[in-house]
Amino acid sequence: MSHAARVLYALTSYAIFLVSFIYAIGFLGGGFVPKAVDDGPIVAPWLAIVTNIVLLTVFALQHSVMARPRFKAWWTRLVPKPIERSTFVLLASLALLLLFWQWRPLPATVWSVSEPVVASLLSGLFWFGWLVVLASTFMISHFDLFGLKQAIRGWRSPVRDEATFTTPFLYKHVRHPIYLGFVIAFWATPMMTVGHLLFAAVATAYIFVGIQLEERDLVAFFGDRYIRYRREVGMLLPRYRGAR
Repeated sequence: MSHAARVLYALTSYAIFLVSFIYAIGFLGGGFVPKAVDDGPIVAPWLAIVTNIVLLTVFALQHSVMARPRFKAWWTRLVPKPIERSTFVLLASLALLLLFWQWRPLPATVWSVSEPVVASLLSGLFWFGWLVVLASTFMISHFDLFGLKQAIRGWRSPVRDEATFTTPFLYKHVRHPIYLGFVIAFWATPMMTVGHLLFAAVATAYIFVGIQLEERDLVAFFGDRYIRYRREVGMLLPRYRGAR
C-alpha cells in the first residue's frame, strides 16, 4: 500500500469514527439523529434485551480482543503496522453503527425528572461527559489514538505501545478520564428508559472489565511505574491523600 493510500485509508477511518461519535451523542441524547435509543420498531421485551446485549457484546469483544498486545502481534502480520490502529478504529466504529442501526427500544420509563433546574443539570452533565471524553483524547495524543499519526509517518512511526508514560492534566487526578466521561454521559439524563438503562448498565460493566484488561497490559509494559501510578491515582474518581 502506497503512502498516499495509507493516509487516505486512515482519514476515511477517522471520518467514520467522527460520524459514529457524533451519532452516539444524538443516540443517547435523543436528538439530531434518525434513530435514538428509544426509537425503532417495538418487539417483545425479551427479544429486545437479547438483541441489544448481543450488539453491545459484539462491540465489547471487538474492542477488547483487538486492543490486546498478543492479538496485535498476530494481526500486524496481516495488516501493515502503519494502518493497524486505523483498522481498529474503523472496525470499532462500524460495530457502533451496527448497534445504532439494529438497536431495539425498551421505552418504559425508569425515571423522569420534570423539575427544570435538576433536568437542566442532568442535561449539562451529559454534555460535560462527552466533553471530558473528547478533551481527554487530546491530553494524550488524539491523532495517535485514532491512527492518523501512524499512517502519515508510515514505517518510521514508533509502535503506539512504545509511547512514553505521561500523566497530563486530568490523568494526574484519574487514571481513565475517557472512561469517566463515558460513564457520566451514559447515566446523566433527565429521562431514563429501560432501553437507555440497559445500554448504560451493560456499557458501564464493559468499561470496568476493559479497565482491568487495559491495566494488566499497562503493568506488563511499564512495570513498577504504572503500579505506583495506580496506587497514587484513582481509577475514575480523584483520590485525595487526606482521605486515606
